[in-house]
Amino acid sequence: MALSREELRTVVKEAGSMIPKRHQQMLFGILDLEKVTVEDIMVPRNEVIGIDLETDRDEIESQLRNCRHTRIPLINSNLDNIIGVIHVRKIPELLEHPDEFNADAIMEKSVEPYYVPIGTPLHTQLSNFQREKRRLGFVVDEYGDIQGLVTLEDILEEIVGEFTTDPGYSHDIHEQEDGSHLIDASANIRDINKSLKWTLDTEGPKTLNGLIIETLENIPETGTSLRIGDYIIEILQTTKQAVKTVKVRPISKPLANNIDNKTVISSQ
Repeated sequence: MALSREELRTVVKEAGSMIPKRHQQMLFGILDLEKVTVEDIMVPRNEVIGIDLETDRDEIESQLRNCRHTRIPLINSNLDNIIGVIHVRKIPELLEHPDEFNADAIMEKSVEPYYVPIGTPLHTQLSNFQREKRRLGFVVDEYGDIQGLVTLEDILEEIVGEFTTDPGYSHDIHEQEDGSHLIDASANIRDINKSLKWTLDTEGPKTLNGLIIETLENIPETGTSLRIGDYIIEILQTTKQAVKTVKVRPISKPLANNIDNKTVISSQ
C-alpha cells in the first residue's frame, strides 16, 4: 500500500538513529518539494542580471568578462525581451576573435530561453529540468510577464542545503552585538527562516518587505516599529516604493493567544 507524504515523514522521523541525521534532513527536503513552488525560491526579477545586446560593444564585452554567473540572460532593451542564454564557457571563444565579436556572434553561442509557470511545484520542475535538459528557467506569471528565474541548483539546495562553506551565512543578514539582525528587506522569508532558524510566516508574501507592507497596508516611515508573530521589526530605511533595511529582534516569549500577532508598536 502506498504511503502519503506525511506518513513517509513519520516513518523517516521514527527511524531515529537508523538513518543518519544528514540523510534524514535530505529525505525531508525531498518530501517537502511537493509543497514548495518555484515562486518560493526564485531569484526575483529585480535581482536578475542580463546583458542588453542593444548597448555598445565595449559595454557588452565588459559585462561578459566580469559576469559572475554561469548562465547569462541575453536581452533586447529590458528583461521582458529575453532572446537567449549564454553559458560562461562560451565567452572565451567569443573574446578570442575581436574582429568577429558582435551581437550575432553572441547569439550563435546562446540557447533559447526556457520558461516556467510561477506556481509549478519544485518536484515537478525538477522532473521538467531533467526532461528538457535545462538548468535555468525564467519564471512567468499568468500574463507571461517575467517574475524571476529559477535554477536546478536552487532546487537541489532545498534537498541538500546551501552549496557554501557556511550554510548559515547570507549577505542579506548581519548579526548585531545585541542579538538583533540587520536584514535587507528584499530578502526571501524562507531564506531568513532557514538561516536563522526563525518562524516568520511564509504563507503570504515571499519577501520581508512584502510581509511588512501587507501588515501595515502602506509604506512605513523610517523609525516605525511593529510586531509580527514573535518578532519586533524596526524600519531603518525606506524608499517611496519599498522598505529597504530593517532591524529584527526575536521576542523571548511567544505571543499569548489573545494578542494580535501583527501589531504596530510605534512610529517616530
